[in-house]
Amino acid sequence: MSKVRVAVLRGGPSSEYEVSLKTGNAVLSNLDNGRYIPIDVFIDKAGIWHISGCPRDIGTVLENVDVVFNALHGEFGEDGSVQKILDRFGVPYTGSRAATSALCLNKFLTKQALMPYQEELGVHFAKQSVLYPKEYADIDIEHILSSFLLPAVVKPLTGGSSVGVSIVDDLERLRSAVFAILNDGKATLIEEYVVGKEATCGVIEGFRGAPFYALLPTEIRPAGGHRFFDYTAKYEGASEEICPGNFNALEKEKIQAITLDVHRILGLRHYSRSDFIVASSRIYFLEVNSLPGLTEKSLVPKALEAVGCSLPEFLDHLITLALENSR
Repeated sequence: MSKVRVAVLRGGPSSEYEVSLKTGNAVLSNLDNGRYIPIDVFIDKAGIWHISGCPRDIGTVLENVDVVFNALHGEFGEDGSVQKILDRFGVPYTGSRAATSALCLNKFLTKQALMPYQEELGVHFAKQSVLYPKEYADIDIEHILSSFLLPAVVKPLTGGSSVGVSIVDDLERLRSAVFAILNDGKATLIEEYVVGKEATCGVIEGFRGAPFYALLPTEIRPAGGHRFFDYTAKYEGASEEICPGNFNALEKEKIQAITLDVHRILGLRHYSRSDFIVASSRIYFLEVNSLPGLTEKSLVPKALEAVGCSLPEFLDHLITLALENSR
């Protein structure tokens, strides 16, 4: 039986470039060489595709592979852009389709899509407001900011890995955080700050005999003065990730059920990971990750380990799903 040629896309023109390089490296290092021929496709910050250090035409890259493992994060990789390219060339790939990817990268639109199902899901959403570059005059922004409860969370509307996210306690810091993002040409999401346990939970399709399989919820405890699971806490070890997390039976079941429903309602594909805050008896949905990180510091590999699944086994499963979808 001939080996499957797997192009692993990593890098890319987004603020999550470094994380994508690490996810891609983890994928390349854990593919079963007895079954697959890994092809390292590096995409630089200018969007140029490379193989073995040499620039390559996208069509040339894709015509010589059987399947693509999408290890990109953030813009281009998760906003539907690369998915449209892969669909145009008819190449199977891991992860969600273009439209779903674009929806889920936008935190505000994701919640808007879920709100009609809020009662069914049994989930809560923090108060939120969106500001777009050049759309608001200073007076309009001041009105919105002055009406927002503090502390508040300020973050880019799109993107992940907690890049650009901050918690602010007073109006001046809120204004400064908002304009730091707006002046960078990005839309800004302001959310009510909910105090509680940080939780995350992954879902895998067609795994262990289940159409949709929920992994064990992970509890995240930021350390070293970090108030939340920010970029440093995620990738520089300034947090404690406990899987299974310290949730009671009802909380665990609700987190898993909501994670499965979010995946299905939004039309995600293959795998995803949803983030929550557990506050007393309420579970607040924060966002969903259509391409969760797979680095050694990432949460999905730790949750896989907790249920006895190795990373090579998981990668093999995703590639099998991608190839089956293409048939």
